[in-house]
Amino acid sequence: MSPESFDHILSLVEPLIIKKSTTLREPISPAERLSLTLRFLASGSSQTSMSFSYRIGRTTVSNIIRETCCVLWQALHEKYLRPPRSHDAWKNISDEFMKLWNFPHCIGAIDGKHICIECPSDTGSLYYNYKGFFSVVLMAVCDAHYVFSLVNVGDFGSNNDSRVLENSAMGKAFASNQMGLPNQQHVEGCKIPLPYFLVGDDIFALKNWLLRSFPRRCELSEEQQIFNYRLSRARRVIENAFGILRARWRIFSHPIKGSVENVIEITKAAICLHNFLRITNSASYCPYGFVDSEDKSGNIKPGEWRAVVSNEGSALLSMPPRKGSRYSNSAIKVREALMDYFVSDSGSLPWQWNHVRSRGRVLCEKD
Repeated sequence: MSPESFDHILSLVEPLIIKKSTTLREPISPAERLSLTLRFLASGSSQTSMSFSYRIGRTTVSNIIRETCCVLWQALHEKYLRPPRSHDAWKNISDEFMKLWNFPHCIGAIDGKHICIECPSDTGSLYYNYKGFFSVVLMAVCDAHYVFSLVNVGDFGSNNDSRVLENSAMGKAFASNQMGLPNQQHVEGCKIPLPYFLVGDDIFALKNWLLRSFPRRCELSEEQQIFNYRLSRARRVIENAFGILRARWRIFSHPIKGSVENVIEITKAAICLHNFLRITNSASYCPYGFVDSEDKSGNIKPGEWRAVVSNEGSALLSMPPRKGSRYSNSAIKVREALMDYFVSDSGSLPWQWNHVRSRGRVLCEKD
């Protein structure tokens, strides 16, 4: 973070965290409160370590971090984590996905992560997930530039992915057509009008507003493999967004100690800071080569963030794949229309055939 970025954040949060002086002592300044909180989030150091570094009492450090994280969310989310609210805003996101990832009508990539936490008291097994640890669930959508546009954080770790999405405000809004998405439109080379949709992996069910790959429970045709490859290119942005978040905010490099409420506020603050720096100071926060890229043949060049997080544990862990999903006929038709589009002259990419054929046949998976 540049000094200018720090000063800008300080100008936003200072009115909300400044304390009055007393006759007994001067309060800790807003700049020091913000500096302590940012260092805690970025380094992943314990609150005890922060107490020694800043020569502040352990309880005071805890109170400062909790309060400042709440204020960071309050000061930043309206501008830097604001979901699109108009047809034009959604279309701008779709245009960027088409420009960068060659996927029409995509308005975001979605994924869910478990945030590993210490065992909360008096909660039974509500936060105990299938992997055998306690967690809360983070569900997020990002745009083509690794900026989060929608987040839902705090669901019980014991809930499965479908329940988290369906019970969340954004899931209900998408399902009831209340997100203000543009109407379906024709795409040149596509047989039917296409709705605007999110792209996700196998943890999600296929819907009109959420596309996923063809399941590999049986041998896939070459056309289906190409669709899966094209969808994975667009969906990879959310994987990289989470990767940047883990690499830059090392608080997610290990289980987070604190109450569930504090973990939620820490996560919300880190996401807002991620968006702020991606939008205002991307050259320093996420320089060239830090995220995955492609060569001229479509081969993936791993981003530097993977090396940063490869040799450490993480508080952000993937969710399990979904089985036994029910699909609507209209969603199946949309996926098949896009599959045909991706192998047509209008929608194909020069390297996609060689890329898919070099991987060989995709055979049935064993249950």
